[in-house]
Amino acid sequence: MCRCDRCREKSLWATDEHETDDGLMTVGHMIFPPTTTAAQPHPDLPEICASEYKEARDIIDKSPRGAAALLRLCLEKLCAHLAGNDGKSINDNIKDLVAKGLPVKAQQSLDYLRVVGNNAVHPGQIDLQDTPEMVHAMFGLINFIVDNQITNPKTIEALYNQIPTGARDAIDKRDGRG
Repeated sequence: MCRCDRCREKSLWATDEHETDDGLMTVGHMIFPPTTTAAQPHPDLPEICASEYKEARDIIDKSPRGAAALLRLCLEKLCAHLAGNDGKSINDNIKDLVAKGLPVKAQQSLDYLRVVGNNAVHPGQIDLQDTPEMVHAMFGLINFIVDNQITNPKTIEALYNQIPTGARDAIDKRDGRG
C-alpha cells in the first residue's frame, strides 16, 4: 500500500517477479484505484447517459466489447435527449440532430456505430471487432457531440446575453424576432 505525496490518497499495488539475464526483476502495477486509458466524460454530458459512459471507462481495458455496448447505449440515450425524441428510433434522432446543426461527418460516424451496433447484438452474430481503438474513438465521438450540441451553444448564448438589452432588441427586430 502506498500514499501519494501529492494528493495524499492511498493506492494498492501488486508485484510480480520476472527472471531476466541479470537475475530477478520485481515489477509493480497499481490495482487500486482502477486506472483507465479512456477519456473523461465531457463536463456537460447529460446525467441521463453519464452512468453508461463512466461504466464503459471502468471496463474498457478489461472488456472493449462490453465498453462498446455501453457506449452505444450512451450514444442512443444522448441522441434521444438532444433531439427531444425519446420515442423515436436512433435513425430518426440522428436525422433530427443533423437538422439542428450536427456536422455531417459526426452523423456519418453515428450511422457507422448504429449499423455496426445493430449487427453486433443479434443472437449468434456477436461482433468481435470492437477493438480498443474503436472504443476510444466512441468516447471521443460522444464528447465531440456534447461539445458541439450543448457546450458551444451555451457559450454563444452566454456571449449574446452580454450584449446590452437595447442592442439585443434591435438585433431581434432586424432578424424578425421582435
